[in-house]
Amino acid sequence: MQQVRDLERLGVIPPAARSGNGYRSYTSVHVRALRAYRGLACAVGPVAARRMLAELRTEPIVTAASAINEVHVRLARERDEALRAQEALRAIRSEAGDGESGHEGDAMTITELAGALGVRPSALRFWGDEGLVVPERVTSLRARRYGLPAIRAARIVAALRGSGYGIPAVRDIMGSLHRLDGPGEAERILRQRLDRIAERTVALLRAGTDLAAVVTFAEEGPPARPEPSG
Repeated sequence: MQQVRDLERLGVIPPAARSGNGYRSYTSVHVRALRAYRGLACAVGPVAARRMLAELRTEPIVTAASAINEVHVRLARERDEALRAQEALRAIRSEAGDGESGHEGDAMTITELAGALGVRPSALRFWGDEGLVVPERVTSLRARRYGLPAIRAARIVAALRGSGYGIPAVRDIMGSLHRLDGPGEAERILRQRLDRIAERTVALLRAGTDLAAVVTFAEEGPPARPEPSG
């Protein structure tokens, strides 16, 4: 019950009615708000979930729908990047057998690659300094360009970092990719990442339904019959 009181104090769930003896009375809308919080916490983390619900609970339904849609877009992008990382991993394994290294026309600037990955150019520079993603060449103006092998490596590094792996672990995994038995760990991590994104997406779908009920209640009322609780 303490967590419920804390969420009420933070504005995540509506204020509960109080009886004469001070007992809180919770209703079905509180249950929906708590379920919305649980789903959002799974999708975006508890801190972001508390902030979103406190802000959206009394907003118009179109505002809440827009916010939930933005999270869906972010999750879809994470899924696309994980799938591209899987493709990159398969290509790296294939290269080990046929010697393919890509074509010059496939090169990207640091700005282009950072935009494609959804990271800052400074992250790519740092990965380069750590030997994780090395530019294929540097122009006379010291502008970094990344060929196809480096682009593939960058996709895998981005997915590993997005899964919470630190630089030392990423370095070990990337260093193993060209060994006969090396790609297995990266494959496992990418599969887990896709599974986790799917779980977060399902949780977000459920949270969206509950949030819609909470927002509609705030807009239209009247309150549901209270259920006494200590």
